[in-house]
Amino acid sequence: MELFKQKINNTSILIFDLDGTLINTNYANFLAYKEAIKQVLKLELDLLHNSNERFTRNLLKTIIPTLTSVEYEKIIELKNKFYEEYLHKTTLNQVVVKILKKYSKTNKTILATNSHKKRAIKILKHHKLIDYFDYKFYKEDKGIEINKFNYVLTFLKISEKFVIIFENEKLEIDNAISLGISTKNIISI
Repeated sequence: MELFKQKINNTSILIFDLDGTLINTNYANFLAYKEAIKQVLKLELDLLHNSNERFTRNLLKTIIPTLTSVEYEKIIELKNKFYEEYLHKTTLNQVVVKILKKYSKTNKTILATNSHKKRAIKILKHHKLIDYFDYKFYKEDKGIEINKFNYVLTFLKISEKFVIIFENEKLEIDNAISLGISTKNIISI
């Protein structure tokens, strides 16, 4: 926590990623996929959870390459439905949450996530974090999939000099660096 105090000042604008940064959601995500696969394919697949890798749509296609497009779409639909049942399996990244709560009182705080809005709101409400952000940007926001940080900075007319980013994905960190955000202002979780 002391390290962050040195970086954050009264002009700092804090941008937080959600999944894997603010809240650990991988296990709940995996369980929802597992249940959806079981329902659609009527299979008890022994899918092993890998805590170092997020179970994604692309991974689903890799593990079950024979999926029809109808099965695939149904699995995604059910996964989103079942996810809510596993919210209790998500956990807070306590250090990052402590920073959010502390600095949301004095600094602008922004959520920038590639998560769908409906899902992200459920997670934030579950953990009682919904009201700690001045702005929230979700997957549905036009342009966020290209470079969420570019979208946020452009939309809010913020200089990259003032932001401190909390992020866990290397690709997103690279996107931030490509905008001229100093690596000193990127907290890799």
